[in-house]
Amino acid sequence: MMLIPCPWCGDRIDAEFTCGGEAHIVRPDPATASDAEWADYLFMRENPKGLHHERWFHAHGCRRWFHMTRDTVSHRIVAVYAITESAPEATG
Repeated sequence: MMLIPCPWCGDRIDAEFTCGGEAHIVRPDPATASDAEWADYLFMRENPKGLHHERWFHAHGCRRWFHMTRDTVSHRIVAVYAITESAPEATG
């Protein structure tokens, strides 16, 4: 079990949350994007060993989205921040 610090509800067990995948993915311009750019946007994701920025949804709580920086090896949570905020500096 992992405790996730919801920015609005405080620490909760991981079963209350749903991971929404990689954070900070920029949608291409529909008027100018090529098929390859759309394919990259829709299907290609990072899968790093180490720090990773992710989107999370508190499905069984406040029902709000937020971003989290997490170490994918140790599951250590480095930062939790609002969807509207930029990613914090990645530090080991």
